[in-house]
Amino acid sequence: MTRFERLRLDGVTRQFAGVDALSELSLEIQRGEFIALLGPSGCGKSTALNCLAGLLPLTAGSIWRDDVRLDTLPPERRGFGMVFQNYALFPHMSVQKNVSFGLQMHGVTRAETRRRTTDAIRLVHLEEHATKLPGQLSGGQQQRVAIARAVVIEPSLVLMDEPLSNLDAKLRLEMRTEIRRLHQSLGLTTVYVTHDQEEALSLSDRLVVLRDGRVQQIGTPEEVHTRPANRHVADFMGYRNLLPGRASSGASLLLEPSGVRVKGTPVGSVNDGDPVVAAIRPEDIRLDGDREATVDVVEYQGREFTVEARTDDGLMLHLRTGTRLSVGDKVRVGFPPDRLLLFPAEAS
Repeated sequence: MTRFERLRLDGVTRQFAGVDALSELSLEIQRGEFIALLGPSGCGKSTALNCLAGLLPLTAGSIWRDDVRLDTLPPERRGFGMVFQNYALFPHMSVQKNVSFGLQMHGVTRAETRRRTTDAIRLVHLEEHATKLPGQLSGGQQQRVAIARAVVIEPSLVLMDEPLSNLDAKLRLEMRTEIRRLHQSLGLTTVYVTHDQEEALSLSDRLVVLRDGRVQQIGTPEEVHTRPANRHVADFMGYRNLLPGRASSGASLLLEPSGVRVKGTPVGSVNDGDPVVAAIRPEDIRLDGDREATVDVVEYQGREFTVEARTDDGLMLHLRTGTRLSVGDKVRVGFPPDRLLLFPAEAS
C-alpha cells in the first residue's frame, strides 16, 4: 500500500463536447477519511470518481497524492481499488480467483497471493463460498466479493461507485454496516459515490454535495443535514417544503400569495423585501400551530405517517407525524423559527 497523508484535487474539470460535467472540483482528503460524493443523477459525482481513478482524463486541474502528481499516471499506477455499481466480477472465475486476480496482475508471489486472498475472503465472511462462481451467489454476496477484490491489493484509496444501488432495502442496510466496518478495521481511505442521502449521512466523515457539476457544499453529515448552504442542498437533503415569499423585518417571511407572516432563520444574505424561499423538513412542522390545513393524502410508514395537507390559501405542505390522521381531517400547523430556513431566491 502506498501510504499518503492527504490526497488533493485542485480545480478538477472534465468536459464532454465542450460542456462541463465536472467544474473546478477542489478537495483535500486526509488519510483514513470516508468521503461521500452526493447528488442527483447527472450531477458529476461519478465523473469525479472516474477522474480520480484515471478512467477519464482531466480537461483542467490536477490530482496529487502528497507531492506526487497522479492525473498524469495511468490507472494501474495509482494504486487505487475500485468497487463498481454492477460488481464487474468475472463470471467464469470462482470467488477465490476473482479476489486474487489483482494480486496476480501486480506480480505478487503465489504464497503471498494465497495468504492475502484468504484473509480478504475471511474479512467479508465468504469462506464457505470461496469455490463458487458469481452466478451462484446472491447480490449481497457478489458485492462482498467486489469489495474483497478491491481491498486485497491494499490500496491507498478505495473508490466506490453506488455499490449498493442494486440491492434490496435489507441488504443495503447490512452492506452499509459492513462497508463502514471494513473502512474502520482496515484503516482505509474511501471515496464513495451515492445519490442516497441516508447512506451518505450514515457512512461518511464528510459530504461533498454536487449539482450540475459544481460543488454546492462540503461539510460533516451534521453540518449538511442541519445547515444546508443553499436551497438546492436543502431540497436534496429532505427539506421537502420550499415556500416562496418575501423577507421582512426581524428575520420573518411574508408567504406568497397569502401574505401570512412567519418567523425563520436566514441562510446567506437576506434583506427586507428580497424574494426568498423558506425550507422546512416534514418532521419539523408542528401540529399545534395557528394555521389550519386539510389533510389530502396519508401514507403509513411504520411508526409514522407521511401526510400532505393544504392550507386554506392553497399552500401544500408535507408533514411527518406519529399521529394517525385521515383524509379530510383538519390540522393546525406551525413552523418553528429555528427550523424554517430562509434562502435568497436568486440561489435557484
